Amino acid sequence: MGEWGAGRRLKRLRTRLERLAREVAKFGAVGAVGFLVNVAVFNLCIHTLQLAPIRSGVISQVVAIGTNYLGNRYWTYRHTDKRRIRRETVAFFAFSGVALVIENAVLAVSHYGLGFTSPLADNIAKNVIGLGIGTVFRFWTYRTWVFTSGSGGRVLGRSASRDGLPAEEKGEDRRVLLK
Repeated sequence: MGEWGAGRRLKRLRTRLERLAREVAKFGAVGAVGFLVNVAVFNLCIHTLQLAPIRSGVISQVVAIGTNYLGNRYWTYRHTDKRRIRRETVAFFAFSGVALVIENAVLAVSHYGLGFTSPLADNIAKNVIGLGIGTVFRFWTYRTWVFTSGSGGRVLGRSASRDGLPAEEKGEDRRVLLK
């Protein structure tokens, strides 16, 4: 009996890790698109429009945040509760605002505090170091507090069915099998 219990626990762990891997991959794909938008708008603002580095960073990140919201809401976390979309949207933009401050604080310290003012230094500070720290923060907050199940639990909470799929995803899979 103990072997069966251990086997079930291992299967549940494997299923949860597979779901987490799919979530990370989708989040990463959406983030990659957001990254391209962020870098393109940042460089357009700073080099073509001749805006200040921090202003360029804020503008580019606001555009990328909008892009990322659409990708995460309608693809990465499409199976989460849609009845509380107003709360979700407010939380998404609030946490994205914190990440915006993190990302641009790194740029400000590099550009104004340390004197690294070249275009390459600005891009590394904002789009590599700041964005890396902000991405970890966003992933954790989005999955923990923004895109939650109907019961208010995390995306990978116990609201999933025995096979580890959220009820809506399981229904989608069943519909595909029945066609």
